[in-house]
Amino acid sequence: MNNDICEIVADEAALEKKVAEIAAEINRDYDGKVPVVVGILKGSVIFYADLIRKLNMNCELDFMAVSSYGSSTVSSGVIKIKKDISADVTNRDVLVVEDILDTGNTLYLLKDYLLEKGAKSVRLCTLFDKPERRQKPVKPDYKGFVIDDLFIVGYGLDYNEKYRNLPYVGVLKKEVYS
Repeated sequence: MNNDICEIVADEAALEKKVAEIAAEINRDYDGKVPVVVGILKGSVIFYADLIRKLNMNCELDFMAVSSYGSSTVSSGVIKIKKDISADVTNRDVLVVEDILDTGNTLYLLKDYLLEKGAKSVRLCTLFDKPERRQKPVKPDYKGFVIDDLFIVGYGLDYNEKYRNLPYVGVLKKEVYS
């Protein structure tokens, strides 16, 4: 199936290694703390699950659902919060876990939003970073892979709600979405 829809950019072994590296950094930085770890649905769910299992600290888990893509391969720039967090983040350290940092619009909004809700600190973690697409001044505190401006799917990332369950990440062939 992978040759039909995409070219693999990160196989299962590469993803597992990168998640372990990110978790080690988070474990070091949050030593002695109990952060609220917020997964951004739906795209981060697989990365989030793998990541939190490698955290050797107490942490509270929560989720938010936001959207800026719809059924397009390009962010609309309009952010909609579809599901808010349920945790009280007042005076808490918050770690936001996202699948991909693209324009920065979503994480820029979420960081400010969580700080306005009283978070003591907000750090950003992303598995994929596309710095050349950045529209907002957002830098992840933890990142996995830096990629060019490519449309990728798998390991939680989707195109029109498809391909999230692929165990690898690949560049979606244009004929699939053209």
